Amino acid sequence: MDTPFTYEKPLREAKKPCKTVHDRNVNQPPEKTLESPQRILFVTSEIADFVKVGGLGDVSSALPRALATHHDVRVLIPAYREMIESEHEIEPVGHLAAFAGLPACDIGKITCDDGLIIYVLLCPELYQREGTPYGRGSSGYGDGQNEGWDDNDIRFARLSRAAADIALGDAGLDWQPQLLHLNDWQCGLTAGYLHWQGESVPSVFTIHNLAYQGIFNASRRETLGIPQEAFHIEGVEFYGNLSFMKAGIVYASHVTTVSATYAQEITTPNFGCGLDGLLRCKAESKQLSGIPNGIDDSWDPRTDIHIAQAFSCNDWRGKRVNADYVRRHFGLAAGQGPLFAVVSRLVHQKGLDLTIEAAKTIVHAGGQIVFMGSGEHHVEEALRKLAARFPGAIAAYIGFDEHQARCLFAGSDFLLMPSRFEPCGLSQMYAQRFGSLPIAYCTGGLADTIEDGVSGFLFNDMEFGSYMKSIQRAFTVFKSTDLFNAMRGAAMAGRYHWRQSIEPYSRLYQQVLEKQGDKTQAIY
Repeated sequence: MDTPFTYEKPLREAKKPCKTVHDRNVNQPPEKTLESPQRILFVTSEIADFVKVGGLGDVSSALPRALATHHDVRVLIPAYREMIESEHEIEPVGHLAAFAGLPACDIGKITCDDGLIIYVLLCPELYQREGTPYGRGSSGYGDGQNEGWDDNDIRFARLSRAAADIALGDAGLDWQPQLLHLNDWQCGLTAGYLHWQGESVPSVFTIHNLAYQGIFNASRRETLGIPQEAFHIEGVEFYGNLSFMKAGIVYASHVTTVSATYAQEITTPNFGCGLDGLLRCKAESKQLSGIPNGIDDSWDPRTDIHIAQAFSCNDWRGKRVNADYVRRHFGLAAGQGPLFAVVSRLVHQKGLDLTIEAAKTIVHAGGQIVFMGSGEHHVEEALRKLAARFPGAIAAYIGFDEHQARCLFAGSDFLLMPSRFEPCGLSQMYAQRFGSLPIAYCTGGLADTIEDGVSGFLFNDMEFGSYMKSIQRAFTVFKSTDLFNAMRGAAMAGRYHWRQSIEPYSRLYQQVLEKQGDKTQAIY
């Protein structure tokens, strides 16, 4: 798809040749001092405490808690069925008037055991449904045919408008943020609503996956309260439709994404999903940056209560206990060869077709594979057939189980992750922490967190032959015990913790607030 934007100085193409973790300075230590604390409203459509579809749920649970060591961070999210039915008390604290075609609703407050405050948007007709936050689809994203909720535009415009009202002090709360941190298309209209009212509340908009853009028919404009003058190429218009993602990019004070490489990639036609021109403009004006995700302290094989036996670096006996458990639990034969894991949404993005094609060679070489995930129906069916074709060597679990996923990371030798694009990725970090070496395409956050030949394996061309060469390298390393153990030790020693994000986000928040203050002074 050609972008309607053209600029004279596009950024360079990212990715090739692959750089190592050390080249990218992902782990450079934070500065000693941070700027002053800020009141931040973190707006999201999922949080792992209650409802999680993908990585956004993990980020929304961990990042506000990490930032809370230095800021007053509170979360805003719809009150889904899972939240209403939880054991947490919901205290009524505010009310929102109807707006355009968006219904009136109430705001409740949940205080988590660790003190995190979550504001929940109480609107039963929009949010208390069976299914995921986005629809009925098995992938969780409601992106299959007739699987997304028909009123997702209303549902997430209501969330966006609620965030804007809270920022303006129009929700009846006793707290008002200085800055909004908005996440993905579901929150994209927030910055637009503020802009269209002439308000200047600063905001940071984070793109977790540009491929999901929240595109709706232009006929919905008035229902959503989007003014006619915003429906143009420099506003929310996207090839004749409305784009929530584009609204966030256009109107937010600053745009971030979840890895340095992905921030470069999305300014190119191959990864920009039709928005690369706009994103190049943001990058050239220094309004686009990449801040990598991390993982929390629960991902520690020495203390994780979910796995079969705790272990640490160089305790490979404990690692083997977990491998034996995985083989028994998933119905694999006892074996001495390498154990490969796939823990993934089963969608085209994740390169499952390449892994399915490689499966026969892996099995014939003495390897075994366990797949876990759900997604596109034809991929699920292909995995069921593959497991039936290779009983005892391949297992396919269609669905997701947090407990067994952790056991898979702990028991496997290698993680297969040939994603065609990966904004950041968390599975490779989980695997590394548990001594499972990822095999991945050199893209996005995978390129930023895997050091080829040290903490995993990267391949440079998204085609089967290149992928197989990396798998063959893994087999070779597996047979060289000293090298294999050294790589596992290097992977486990890597640190990609949310604490590393506090300093860059704090700096960014301060810069955005200062820039907004300069604009306000210029007006007056």
